[in-house]
Amino acid sequence: MSLSLRSSVWFLAGSLALVSTGCNSVPGSWHRQAALRNRELYQQTQSLAQQNSAANQAIASAEQQKADLQKRLEIANERLANLNNERTQLNQRYISLRDQLEKMQNPLSPSATKKFGDLVGKYEGFNFDPETGVSKFSSDLLFDSGSANIKPNGQKLLSEFAAIMNDGDAQRLNILVAGHTDDKPIKKSSTAQKHPTNWHLSTNRANEVLVTLQKSGVKPARMSSAGYGEFQPLAPNSSDKNRALNRRVEIFVVAPEASIAGWDPKNTTTR
Repeated sequence: MSLSLRSSVWFLAGSLALVSTGCNSVPGSWHRQAALRNRELYQQTQSLAQQNSAANQAIASAEQQKADLQKRLEIANERLANLNNERTQLNQRYISLRDQLEKMQNPLSPSATKKFGDLVGKYEGFNFDPETGVSKFSSDLLFDSGSANIKPNGQKLLSEFAAIMNDGDAQRLNILVAGHTDDKPIKKSSTAQKHPTNWHLSTNRANEVLVTLQKSGVKPARMSSAGYGEFQPLAPNSSDKNRALNRRVEIFVVAPEASIAGWDPKNTTTR
């Protein structure tokens, strides 16, 4: 009990004692003071009750906010776990696909292999593996930074690439286009509107190569595309040189009987 409240109680007790000795012996001012003090005590009690009620409401509100935040945290953690699981599955699919393709022998004829080899000396940033038939295009050769629009020199290279794939025995082969980026996140708002993440950028670039090949005469039933963002680097993203290696588009030439990444060769109508 506070000092002021104890004083009030003693004052009230004294007032009652004086009253009990006889009304005639107690001055009227004492009655008025007692009534005033009682009113003050009542107001203090009401104020304390209101403060206590407000405190209880604040505690209840804080508990509810805590519960809401906990629920949101659980949902966010669940979403993060799902995204990590999807990323793991995607990486496993890519590794499996890459291993399958790298184990395959070059399905191109010696003539087509030589033509692709000639392109290596003609275009800086283009590489061709004669053992597997895999072509690698530096993204700097095909695209400006943050863009999925193919540059004129890249258009010319893809036109020549399509001409080889549309000639002779190569016409029976299929194509898988895979886009990759470095680990730098998308920052420019104008770029993010078109490519919110590196996954979007890599996929959009792969699709643009596919569409360009189609415009150059490669039948769409022979082609598919995929984007892997920054998650399948050729080298650690520790320098500008390594990042340039990781920004790339790969084109896998696939034999018609091969079934990879859910692509059923039976559904490929062009031979």
